[in-house]
Amino acid sequence: MIPLRLILVRHGQIAANVRGELETTTPGPELTALGAQQAAALTEALADEPVAALFASTMIRTQRTVAPLSAARGLPVTVLPGLREVDAGDLTMRSDRPSVERYQGTAFGWADGQLDTVMPGAAGGREFFARYDEAVATIEAAGAGCAVAVSHGTAIRVWVAGRSTNVDAEFAAARPLTNTGAVVLEGSSADGWLVTAWEGEALGGPAVQSVGADPTGAPAAY
Repeated sequence: MIPLRLILVRHGQIAANVRGELETTTPGPELTALGAQQAAALTEALADEPVAALFASTMIRTQRTVAPLSAARGLPVTVLPGLREVDAGDLTMRSDRPSVERYQGTAFGWADGQLDTVMPGAAGGREFFARYDEAVATIEAAGAGCAVAVSHGTAIRVWVAGRSTNVDAEFAAARPLTNTGAVVLEGSSADGWLVTAWEGEALGGPAVQSVGADPTGAPAAY
């Protein structure tokens, strides 16, 4: 399979990110005003990338985030269910520290090989990697040399830590991925993925950088 440059971009800001809530429902909420600005800024931020295909999860916030880039490039957006966020299950909409730490600890534990651990009221690590791997396989099959997939903070970091050759769970857990931050990988599922860039802050620069508690993009006490 031809090597792929895969740019995994986290969605723009939603209100739950500011409030520190574990909002993982589908289809979920709209972007905030800042989130919309972050989405618009991606067009210029990615202007030098030879993007040939665009993807988003089933959550509204990823589709709204990729929409300006889609319009600017004249590319359709393929929606892939596997790109959705790690389901918080019984912890959904919680913002207390024990709940956030349990969510983060469980998810990053999957990247460290604890695949049979189950998120309370939701799925385990095997299910997470199976559906995200399926989404990435679909992206690879599109045959684009460079693809942008708009996904979610915890999902991106956990999948990258579990599937790349040069990033592990400890590295990914310790590094934030704020709204419209991105991780760039090169390679393939068959030959392995190499992380070539970890852009933890908004690709649009300081003017659109998010602030707030943001438990799905913040460093994890894992």
